[in-house]
Amino acid sequence: MALHFDVQIHSSDSGYAQHSTAQKLPDNWEVLCKEALFCIAYAIKEEDILASLYVNTDQTQCGTKQVLIISEDKKHVFTAVVSITCSGTMLPLQIIYKGAMMKSCPHLTALHYDNCISEGFCFKFLKTNTYWSTHETMESLVDNIIAPYFEQVKAALGLPPLQKAIWQIDMWSVHCSAKF
Repeated sequence: MALHFDVQIHSSDSGYAQHSTAQKLPDNWEVLCKEALFCIAYAIKEEDILASLYVNTDQTQCGTKQVLIISEDKKHVFTAVVSITCSGTMLPLQIIYKGAMMKSCPHLTALHYDNCISEGFCFKFLKTNTYWSTHETMESLVDNIIAPYFEQVKAALGLPPLQKAIWQIDMWSVHCSAKF
């Protein structure tokens, strides 16, 4: 089985980020991948986890090349945190902007802003010089998007509140902190 590893390298000192293929893998990476796969498969089987209760979340940088900005001279770069279930349901997006004030986010009168809010999109500004996830934004993602989705699905399907679910995320330093 061949696997391709892709990583984001980010230096908080320079604010520079690059996308590259991992050059250094653990010697036992194949074993680790198989163990993770078997743990997930076991949990799905033994805990009766439905496809709608398995959510995969990833984040990606978006910038001016991907986003058309009309009559703006400023560069707008942000991180889109995307969550989708194994059943194909896309959860509301969390969009993270760098900046010190709410004006870093789309204006309340922006085209389709109301539609985004009504669909549960969450616009966050960090009050820092980065637009990558932090402990605060991950906590907001869980509290405002992931957990309510799981609760809604369980209620709709008549499942007990303690029904297990899986939330799969890539591991970043923010996810390894003691706070998280």
